[in-house]
Amino acid sequence: MSVAAVPHGPTRPPFPVSVAAFVSSFDRFAISPLVVLVAHDLGATLAEALTIASAYFLAYGISQPVWGVLSDRLGRVRLMKATLLAAAVAGMVATFAPNLTILVIARALSGAFYGAVVPTSMTYVGDTVAEAHRQPALTDLMAAIAVGTASATALAGVLAHFADWRIVFAIPAVLAIVCALGLRRLPEPPREEQGGVLAAIRAAITHRWVLIVITLAFIEGAVVLGVLTLLAPALQSQGIGAAIAGLATAAYGVGVIITTRMVKALSRRLSMPRLIAIGGTATVIAFGLLTIHLSTLTVIIAALLLGTTWSFHHSSLQTWATGVLPQARGTVVSLFAGFLFAGSALGTAVGGSLGEDNRWTLLFAITGIVALALTLIIVFSRRVYDGPQRN
Repeated sequence: MSVAAVPHGPTRPPFPVSVAAFVSSFDRFAISPLVVLVAHDLGATLAEALTIASAYFLAYGISQPVWGVLSDRLGRVRLMKATLLAAAVAGMVATFAPNLTILVIARALSGAFYGAVVPTSMTYVGDTVAEAHRQPALTDLMAAIAVGTASATALAGVLAHFADWRIVFAIPAVLAIVCALGLRRLPEPPREEQGGVLAAIRAAITHRWVLIVITLAFIEGAVVLGVLTLLAPALQSQGIGAAIAGLATAAYGVGVIITTRMVKALSRRLSMPRLIAIGGTATVIAFGLLTIHLSTLTVIIAALLLGTTWSFHHSSLQTWATGVLPQARGTVVSLFAGFLFAGSALGTAVGGSLGEDNRWTLLFAITGIVALALTLIIVFSRRVYDGPQRN
């Protein structure tokens, strides 16, 4: 059975799928304004506390091949329901963790289980939405993710400052249970007949363009998500409180929400390389600004620009991933997400080491240079992929 959607089929993700993506995003981004407070409360250094984030991202990334295979074999909706419930259990363990070691383990498990949700929701869109409508549909999904991101970074800092950072881990755990119940009536989309687990993996890892796309996703993860996690700690190193640092970083989610509307309109008029170029330019400007001066205002502006990056740059790369090998879409999308968050873990770990020494200017300068090179490479690669007939 073909996975291609009919032209008159759905043009946006179902509401339960968007809510699931929201919950996953909320849990993922809540840690940024909490790192300094967790370190102080549990008697750890900043670098040690940042292992909470890097372990989460790493587990999120390395679990992806498993989820991709299970998604193709068992079904998209069934997998999301099961992993949301498992993530809820891990979230409650994190809420009551007595020390840093248990907290890191619980957060790593949360990352592994939540790691199934967004890639599977992307695959669901790829299964049910025609290619002509797919990027706008994915931007709708990213808007839900952005609301989760903005809510997490804003609310986490405020709750941690005025109440307790542990509450922040309990909220997505409860929401995950509610969300799993809400997915019960969502039908499974049709999928292609599978030739076996190993066949799907082999087809993906031997496909030249799949390898190129997931490698680019790895670098994007380090540049955008990895360093984005460090914006709140960077502000806090300047004496800014967790509440203000979290609210400033929440501008990222606001930026995504605003610019996803722009992508929906422009994707019908501009080619993918041009959309990527717009997002990449925003990245370079963001980190250039932070290199020049680090303050609450520059972090807000940079976070807004990184939201633009996510809408234009990442949605394009993400759309590319859903269509590069349709017969193994779940596996490819899971590899894409895995490499993205493995890159995030690396970016957070390396950036955290520089931040520990208060070398924020060097970190942001290096990130800006890498972002420029990445944008040029992706634009060139996509033009080659499209071929002269599309350009």
